[in-house]
This record gives sequence, structure tokens and C-alpha cells, in this order.
Amino acid sequence: MNWLWTTEDMIAAMAGRPFGTLPEGITGISIDSRSIAPGEAFFAIKGDRVDGHDFASMAMANGAALLVVSEARLPAMGRLTVPVIVVEDVLAALGKLAIAARARSRAQIVAVTGSVGKTTTKEMLRRVLAPSGKVHASVASFNNHWGVPLTLARMPLDTYFGVFEVGMNHPDEIRPLVKMIKPHVAVITTIAPAHLGNFKSIREIATAKAEIFEGVVPGGQVVLNRDNDQFNFLERTAQAWGIQHIHSFGQHAKADFRLAEFNGADQSSTLWITIDGETKEVAIGAPGRHIAENALAALGVVKIVGADMQQAIGALATLQPEKGRGRRHRLAIERSSFTVVDESYNANPASMRAAIAVLASSVPTGTGRRVAVLGDMLEMGDYAQKVHSDLAGPLLAAGIEHVWLAGPEMVALKESLPESVQVVHHEKTEELAEHVLNAVAAGDVLMVKSSLGIGFGKIVAALLDKFPPFADTQRDF
Repeated sequence: MNWLWTTEDMIAAMAGRPFGTLPEGITGISIDSRSIAPGEAFFAIKGDRVDGHDFASMAMANGAALLVVSEARLPAMGRLTVPVIVVEDVLAALGKLAIAARARSRAQIVAVTGSVGKTTTKEMLRRVLAPSGKVHASVASFNNHWGVPLTLARMPLDTYFGVFEVGMNHPDEIRPLVKMIKPHVAVITTIAPAHLGNFKSIREIATAKAEIFEGVVPGGQVVLNRDNDQFNFLERTAQAWGIQHIHSFGQHAKADFRLAEFNGADQSSTLWITIDGETKEVAIGAPGRHIAENALAALGVVKIVGADMQQAIGALATLQPEKGRGRRHRLAIERSSFTVVDESYNANPASMRAAIAVLASSVPTGTGRRVAVLGDMLEMGDYAQKVHSDLAGPLLAAGIEHVWLAGPEMVALKESLPESVQVVHHEKTEELAEHVLNAVAAGDVLMVKSSLGIGFGKIVAALLDKFPPFADTQRDF
């Protein structure tokens, strides 16, 4: 049997105590009792809102091969129908297993952070590296204090490329994670105003992101955005940590991986990139200059790790945006259709501007409108009013004449837009959702974006529930 872990190795790594007759090994690791598969180990992690120990019965019923539980909770867990590994602290034990996974791996490891573009770049790397070897990468946005160790612990022994997303909301959060990951290549996509409520300046954000350098292995390499205002600071910081191989991407004339030309279309992009003096054409199955920049960073990593460049470029042609990160839905309405651009996963000033630019390049049909459906950007602190008000500039520059808003912070944007723009504002997401369902019309292109906590995914879900997909065989009238 091809085990992910033998239980003997798990006990050694976690300093655990066996309780019951353990199986020889496990096929996977889960922290969700609802989705656990037979043969997997269930780690009963205690989170901010729920405690995994309370769901051990469901995990057993759904086929867990064994449980990893805390010594303190074991006496109160009642009858157990599967064997157990008992540890002092379950999350800490997962971290120890993650460290063991990294120690045994011969994979080339890439870590990705940045204010925007982390998940997109990580997913691009998953795609472009796959033709050259087995890739193990973070699921969704598993980039925090439990997501990173979980992803590491799940890494199979035969992995050829490991790709890890690393996020943060506060200083000192990246450091312990990247010291687990120990990347050969660290990527910072960009530095932008995100989580401003927790930082005093952009430089403080850059300093926190630069913690990723502290885990880079000796002889490791770094990829930085040459077009970003913080490039020089990040370059100096990387050098201070002894990193000698520093690469850059962007439009800058001195960028190692340079965007020579960009041609954006409604649902795709074409770019010409220059690497080592050679210019290559790259077709991407998703729109937006920000997507092109992420692709440039990913292809830079391809070059660094020695993967096949032509196969990597070919893999980008069929790229589709992830759910909540630019995925498009063409829905049927009144013998015609309209388009939803789902950007509902998260928002900060930089990603808002990028999404508005994508909306500007989108082409409505017939009498359709470009509509920006926007919700609050969270964690902006004292900057909240300004950053929301400042969105008026890119909206006006893009020629967006219909803006539908929700959330208390979006009042600042409403008050900054001229009367020529048709603005609708509701305090609550549910109220705006009702308006959207009733006001959308044939030919429209709706771009829906907010911070995750505002819940604009509900608006997208409501649209998908009410309006069926528009079949390719149908015709717009």
C-alpha cells in the first residue's frame, strides 16, 4: 500500500502515544469530519469557533482510519471505534508532522506571498509545473497557521514540486510558517494597501511580507515585482538575509522576466515576455493585466527550477479563474444572456482597481451595461474612508456608469461619485442582492467584489440560483 504516512513515522514525528491497535498507515489527513475519506487520519484541531474533538464521532462514521486527539480531551470522548494517537496539542502535533514532511522531501519547494495575487500565482504554478513533475500545492487559500502545516503534512514523498501560499494579517505571522516550508524559491507578487488597519504604512506591510526571506534555504532564490514601489527595499532586505540570487519580473527595463507587450481581451489575454533575451508569446485563458503579471512571476519560477518552459506556456492557454477570483458565468435572461464576473472572494484597493480594469475591458451585448457591484473592503482602519472614496477615480476612468454598493464604508464612494453615475447603495448585502436580482438586464456585465466578510458570494449564488446557464447553442436576441 502506498501510504502517505506510516503510523510508526507519525508517532515518532509527533511524539504521540498510541491508543488502540493502529493501522499500518494512512492515505491522507483531514481536519474536516464532513469531507474525510476512508483511510485518512482526522486531526481534532481546536479552532477559534469550533473544536474538532466535538466532531470525532462524525469523522469515525465517515471512515476515519484513526484520530489524533489531545490528552486533555481523551477521557471525555466516550466510546471510540477507531484507534487514536494521543498528543499534548493537536495543532502543534500537526506542525511537527509538517516539519517531518519537509525534512523527508526531495521536492523543489516554492513559497508565494504578496498583498494580492497569491492564490492566482499559486494556482498558475500548480498548472505550469505539472508537465514537468508531480506537483503538491495548497488547497484553496490554506495559507495560515493551520493551512500551511496541513498542506505540508499532506505532501506525498514522491512530490517533485511543492507550492505553498503564505498569508498574513499581522507582523510575525509569515516567519514561523516559512521556517516550516523552507523554500528553495520565495515569490512576493506585490506590496499593496491590504490589512491597513493592522499596519501604519505600506513599508510596514512590506517588512511583514519580507519575513518570507527568513526561511529560504541556503543558496535559495527570490522573485520580486520590479514595478512595485517597494522593490528596492525588498531587494536590500533579501540581501541582508544572505540571499544572493534575486530575480525580478515586470515591465521595468531591468526586469529579468519582462512583460514586453500586453494585449487584453474580453475573456483572455495575450502577452509577450522576454526571458534571457528571448521573447515568447503567451496566451492566457483569463483577462486582466494583473493576471499577466502573475503569469510572468510563475514563468519566472519555471525558469528558475528548470521546468519545461514551452509546456508551461501551453498550460496557461486553458487557465480559468478560480471561484470568487474572476470566474465568469454567462446566464440566461429573457431569451438572451448576461455575464457575472465573480470577484467575491476578497478585496483591497489594489485588487479592486484590477477588477475594475477587467470590467472596463468587458464587452456588454446589445443595450447591456457594465455594472460594478461593490462591497466594503475590511481591515482598512483609519484609511477606510479614503481608500473607499478613492475608488471613484478608477471607476470614472474606466467609464463605469452603473455602480451598485453595499456596506457602511461604501457610503464614502457613493458620495465621491458624480451625478452622471447611477449609484445604488444599501446598508446590507441581502438588500443589495435583492436589488441585483431585480435590476439585472439582458446584455449586462456585472462585476461582483467585496471583502470575504461582507458576503458578496451570496449575491453571486443568488444569481446562479435564479438564472440558468446560457447554453452555447442558444442565441442572443
